[in-house]
Amino acid sequence: MQTNAPAGAPAVGPDLLVDFLNTLDVEDGTDQLAEAASFRTWADAHGLEPGEREEARRVRDALRTLVDGGQGSLPGMSLPVTAAAGGLAPAATTVAEAAVASALVLSIQGRLSRVKLCGGEDCRWAFYDASRNGSRQWCSMEVCGNRQKARTFRARKQSGD
Repeated sequence: MQTNAPAGAPAVGPDLLVDFLNTLDVEDGTDQLAEAASFRTWADAHGLEPGEREEARRVRDALRTLVDGGQGSLPGMSLPVTAAAGGLAPAATTVAEAAVASALVLSIQGRLSRVKLCGGEDCRWAFYDASRNGSRQWCSMEVCGNRQKARTFRARKQSGD
């Protein structure tokens, strides 16, 4: 569920945040924010102004640490807010603003803990856990979940359990 954004502003919420966190692909070793051209392409595809690329990378890395259960601090930045029908809404226009606004909205809604990084050390893909009890551990049970279960099984078998 995305939040209602003011006219012309991108919708913030879990989809945008997960897409932003996944600009870093651990498995493939790629970073869509590493080069100016790919950064602009990502921003355009999401209806955002690119803003400062290094700021976006710092925000992404801090948010990945946060959703993975770590602590850290975001770079200092202002977050535009607009009065909308029924209350206030983020008026984020840059990539970094939209990512922080998404995390903030989810945090206020008590749903930020549902944004997770895959437990597969060779994956670390971000996903939104929509399961009833919020206990999902992998981006894909069929791929990462099965890999981990196979590793655990082999380790148990080797130790004689």
